[in-house]
Amino acid sequence: MNTSVIGKYIGLFLVTALVASCGRNNVSRGTGWDINNKKGGFQYNTDFDDQETGPGLVFIEGGTFTKGQVQDDVMHDWNNTPNQQHVMSFYIDETEVTNLMYLEFLNWLETVFPKNEERYRLIYEGALPDTLVWRSQLGYVEELTTNYLRHPAYAEYPVVGVNWLQAVQYAEWRTDRVNEALLEREAFIQKDVRYTEIEANSTFTTAAYLKRPETSYGGKIDSLLGKKGQVKRDTATVNVYAGVEKGVLLPSYRLPTETEWEYAALALVGDREYNSYRGKKKYPWSGEYTRSSDRRTEGDQLSNFKLGKGDYGGIAGWSDDGADITIQVKSYPPNDFGVYDMAGNVAEWVSDVYRPIVDDEAGDFNYYRGNVYLKNVIGEDGKAQVISPDQLVFDTLPNGKVLLKRLPGQLDAEAVNEEETFLRQNFSESDNRNYRDGDIESSRRYSNGRQDATAENPDAKPETSLMYDAPLTPRIVTNEDGEKEYNYDKSSTRTTLITDEVRVYKGGSWKDRAYWLDPAQRRFLPQYIATDYIGFRCAMSRLGSKSKVKKTARHKRKS
Repeated sequence: MNTSVIGKYIGLFLVTALVASCGRNNVSRGTGWDINNKKGGFQYNTDFDDQETGPGLVFIEGGTFTKGQVQDDVMHDWNNTPNQQHVMSFYIDETEVTNLMYLEFLNWLETVFPKNEERYRLIYEGALPDTLVWRSQLGYVEELTTNYLRHPAYAEYPVVGVNWLQAVQYAEWRTDRVNEALLEREAFIQKDVRYTEIEANSTFTTAAYLKRPETSYGGKIDSLLGKKGQVKRDTATVNVYAGVEKGVLLPSYRLPTETEWEYAALALVGDREYNSYRGKKKYPWSGEYTRSSDRRTEGDQLSNFKLGKGDYGGIAGWSDDGADITIQVKSYPPNDFGVYDMAGNVAEWVSDVYRPIVDDEAGDFNYYRGNVYLKNVIGEDGKAQVISPDQLVFDTLPNGKVLLKRLPGQLDAEAVNEEETFLRQNFSESDNRNYRDGDIESSRRYSNGRQDATAENPDAKPETSLMYDAPLTPRIVTNEDGEKEYNYDKSSTRTTLITDEVRVYKGGSWKDRAYWLDPAQRRFLPQYIATDYIGFRCAMSRLGSKSKVKKTARHKRKS
């Protein structure tokens, strides 16, 4: 038989097999009905392959590791004792969030909510980093207060002066901007909508789009739909939105948990041999020293930190760490996960509420302390409520800074109640920051009953204050004359600073000695405080498989 004829038969067979296989994929194994039939019925993305890696992120394959400090615990404070944890796969920023990245956020806020309008002015001001953190009473660094954030010379330097609450709000904003671009790329909305349709009454947020897509862009989204946003069924045109089942939108950008951050910083994957680690790293790189042992860079410092008293950058003209304050990101080699600056440069906020113990008896899977479960506020029409520009609610922080609770266009939220917790075994209340440590059941005053603040007893302490004898949260109140009064706890007998408003920050900084470069080290600070040595990076959860590649055993038993 002619070889060309054979080739045609083979090609025909392959095409037939391909069509047949596609048909099987689009037929329900439960009912035998078609999936994604053009005439209607169940619509679902059966071709989804793998989660896309979001802008700026690096994939971190999860696994088991020893969290906490295993050497050089000279402080003996017992706040990071070793415990074995398992981390789900996730993504983390390749570098810290830079000044350039944060300025993009500020520019968007100023464009959408003009600060020359009185009702929007506090939105922009609440997001501004505190540039006065650079001031020192016995040091001249005044130029940094005016230049560090905005001057092009510092564009790729990590942003500082950002408190924990501002970092969280940046992550929420970043989620929406990335998903907005994805909708445009996949033709669910028209091109350049994210530039031409941005104003206070016409914003896009991911959560609102998924829950109530018709409200996006101020209710104008039906006129902004792209090619995939409308399909014809018989004689009718039907609007199509990229819901969760489409797999188009990415999960939220967020702060990493302490466990995720420490796991990504250690990068033990580089010291793995078969199914075990060859030891516990002291730093994000291999070895016991802060200088490189590589032949090409031998003697160079591997991170930006304080070398000694009065020594922030070494001797001029010699092999030092290259910086006196912060330094441009990617100035040092990445760790074995491909992540930069997990030691030195700036310390970084993580999501966790601080406690001196890690309760591995209660949780050893994706450990995180800080869960506050919320639900959507449902209106009289039975639909989730969307915050409008005339419903702005601001919080005055203890330090006087004013911060917007939620941006317009986002879904309104409230604490879960007994409707969600009744007869549940996995959680019993909305706020779980104190679970098994700080809650009233853990306190020595449990027998006295709960001592919540009331109108009759406004000075009653919150749960954590009972547990740790922490100071009451500072408050700014306006008196009858309209003057502000700054109230803070003046007691000299408090035993700790631990409250539900203190958050963990990890890693050493340009201001720290080498001791703090150990990824296991942990410190805490109130979530409304900003400094010149704390920055942040974002993370994202991994949906689907643990690994991006299929694993096989290295040594299979012979048959």
